[in-house]
Amino acid sequence: MIKKKSLRVPITSIPPEGLEVEVDLGEPYFSRWRAEDPGLEFSDALITGGLRLERHNRDILVRGSLQGHLQMACSRCLEDFGGPVDVAFDLLLAPGPGAAGGEDEELSAPDLDVDYYSGETLDLEPLIREQIILMVPLKPLCREDCQGICPKCGAVLNLEACKCK
Repeated sequence: MIKKKSLRVPITSIPPEGLEVEVDLGEPYFSRWRAEDPGLEFSDALITGGLRLERHNRDILVRGSLQGHLQMACSRCLEDFGGPVDVAFDLLLAPGPGAAGGEDEELSAPDLDVDYYSGETLDLEPLIREQIILMVPLKPLCREDCQGICPKCGAVLNLEACKCK
């Protein structure tokens, strides 16, 4: 397993037996992601894991697993809470469609199940970021019985009783 500061892998460096890449995402990654997209539904995180890259002719199979901890805001009470991260994924990357012609191509249904790469270097960061975003719940809850916020006085009902009539 190799440990890299960058998540960019030259495609020619993937040997026939495959390549193991260690992933260690900390504050620098998440700070940059928040700067690029302030609407992200999570803040601080510490995520580790591993990826296995295998070349199959021109296609690349990426098998990965990520574990760790992610800070999110509850969609009911807006309080920050920590949630676990545990995701496994398999992605098949093919050379980008239309790379030679440069024209827009209509994708068929099977094409939608394939991700694409271009160039001679595979950037793993967008793939990892996408997997983390996909595992974040649409409406994260600090707990199932979260009572939220009073719409009139703004009291956090998990912490205090509402003073409204």
